[in-house]
Amino acid sequence: MTQYLVLLPSPEGRYATATEQERQDLHTAHNEFVELLERRGHKRLGGAQLTPSSQSRVVRGSALDDVTLTDGPYAESAEQVGGYYLVETDDVEDLARVCGRLLATPFHPAIEIRPTVGM
Repeated sequence: MTQYLVLLPSPEGRYATATEQERQDLHTAHNEFVELLERRGHKRLGGAQLTPSSQSRVVRGSALDDVTLTDGPYAESAEQVGGYYLVETDDVEDLARVCGRLLATPFHPAIEIRPTVGM
């Protein structure tokens, strides 16, 4: 089986301006997504919602102890990664179909699925 990082970009600030009903609908979509993963044989290894990119820190430098830490985000963009799932599966095509449940919300206009490299 291969592990995939499911990246959930979203328009920056969209969650902050969402109505309570929109937040509930998003929560429901994520719960259904997780249930679908399990029912269809995919294994969720982890995942989390991320804080706004304004709270990120960027590390730059060239060596141990030779780094600079600045306030983020790494890249200025209208969309930032708002969360992720780590999923193990041998059927990435079906994983993509399951991701369609999250695409049905106004928060995730696109989702990136990227295989990980074993360390």
